[in-house]
Amino acid sequence: MATSQCYAGRVIKLIAKWLLLASALLFVAYVYDGVQVRSFSAAMLAAFVIGLLSTVVRPILVVLTLPVTVLTVGLFIFVINALMFWLAAELLSGFAVRSFGAALIGSLMYSVLGIVIESALESLFSKK
Repeated sequence: MATSQCYAGRVIKLIAKWLLLASALLFVAYVYDGVQVRSFSAAMLAAFVIGLLSTVVRPILVVLTLPVTVLTVGLFIFVINALMFWLAAELLSGFAVRSFGAALIGSLMYSVLGIVIESALESLFSKK
């Protein structure tokens, strides 16, 4: 019984995080005109694709660009994050980014909101 409750809690946390990240993407599009999102469903799909790219492609890019990342004292990671953001916009029709610079600014804003969301959900779903 405890295992199924633990599993249900993780599923609820994952769905809540997905919905909040989609909302964060809509917020980024609202406050920054370099990023455009057509609808909430487009934001949900974009949040999913950004998460998928960050899980699958980003680690490969981090390893391949390790010398550049070391030379730039880790700042090149921002470029990699912007590439994931920009690639998601290129793959989806309801999500658009005006330029690479816009992707850099949008990904920074989205990342900060993602950290806040993760922190809030962690404290909400933490075991006491």
